[in-house]
Amino acid sequence: MGSSLTGLTYIFDEPSTGMHPRDVHRMTRLLQSLRDKGNTVLVVEHDKDVISIADEVIDVGPLAGKHGGEILFQGSYEALLRSGTRTGNALKQSTPLKAAPRAPKAFLPVRGACVHNLKNVSVDIPLNVLTVVTGVAGSGKSSLIRDVFARQYADRVVLVDQSPVTATGRSTPATFLGFFDEIRKVMAAENGVDASLFSFNSKGGCPGCGGRGQSVPQRVFMDPGTTVCEACEGQRYSSEALAYRYHGKNIVEILAMPAGEAYEFFKENKKLRKALGAMLEVGLPYLSLGQPLSTLSGGERQRVKLAKDLDKKGNIYVLDEPTTGLHASDVQTVMELLDSLVDRGNTVLVIEHNLDVMKRADWLIDVGPDGGTAGGQIVFTGTPGEMAERGATITAEYLRKAL
Repeated sequence: MGSSLTGLTYIFDEPSTGMHPRDVHRMTRLLQSLRDKGNTVLVVEHDKDVISIADEVIDVGPLAGKHGGEILFQGSYEALLRSGTRTGNALKQSTPLKAAPRAPKAFLPVRGACVHNLKNVSVDIPLNVLTVVTGVAGSGKSSLIRDVFARQYADRVVLVDQSPVTATGRSTPATFLGFFDEIRKVMAAENGVDASLFSFNSKGGCPGCGGRGQSVPQRVFMDPGTTVCEACEGQRYSSEALAYRYHGKNIVEILAMPAGEAYEFFKENKKLRKALGAMLEVGLPYLSLGQPLSTLSGGERQRVKLAKDLDKKGNIYVLDEPTTGLHASDVQTVMELLDSLVDRGNTVLVIEHNLDVMKRADWLIDVGPDGGTAGGQIVFTGTPGEMAERGATITAEYLRKAL
């Protein structure tokens, strides 16, 4: 971003990911500097501060998955706010502080933490509330929560991060969340055949590609290339398996359904309604049941993992930047989900830079005062209202601006 080249087109995909509001502000100046040198700058972004500096905004939607793919608006930022689109409406709204934050009744202590840049840190983590851990990038948030707290209380902590799902390349939401077996049983019972016929890893797999949907021919003197299987055209199933139907749909058509549609399609099956309901609750109604998990974004992977643990109680959930890659309107959905987890008797601990998330917290722990060797200390603990009123940290300064 500090390049002196001119006449180029730069494309940035969510450059604000993982950045504190202070660093986002610095980055927006660099983006403007690139433009002013005579370059074209294209940015794919959800952050309001980045969108607001654009000379031209293109809004795509209206929703996600098959309900998206249309150009809804093109013009200035000011015109976007008046456009009435989902993005325009979300950017106009200002999230207030939570009216009645929950009061912590018990704490789990962390004492003398010295991992990485932490400087003999001691802090009490509140239970049964929604706590957001803030601080500039490199301040020591992850070191404190993931490397110290989560390990110290490993028997109680459910860590929900954005790392790739530890499963095979054939894994899908249906297999990862464990409801694919039930779909196969439903198909088998409807047609009076063996359930294994509806597994592409078993009897139902295409004989041409072994259920992979693609082949990787080996060529001498060339890197291997991937081609779609000619026998099944990428559907992964044999013609025999595709001949059987349930309520008019074959197994491929069922796996192609988004979770929201499948929730209604399987309304007579309690097990499937519960599993699909979890996908809807974590904000993934558009995700198809058979989409390879390898194609999901980091934020989507995190929410799929969360869907797997939604029905647990008495746990401490640790989430690392759950709003990464989320539209402003979807942040509200995630916050409602996190609040509902606390209402069920859980403790939720979120490492986050998003100011709207901080405003909805019950308790804030700010790590700093800066990043790297200048960080590693607890610089504030208390409610968001207390931070806005008397906080003397970088995060507090930006929280006050956001209010």
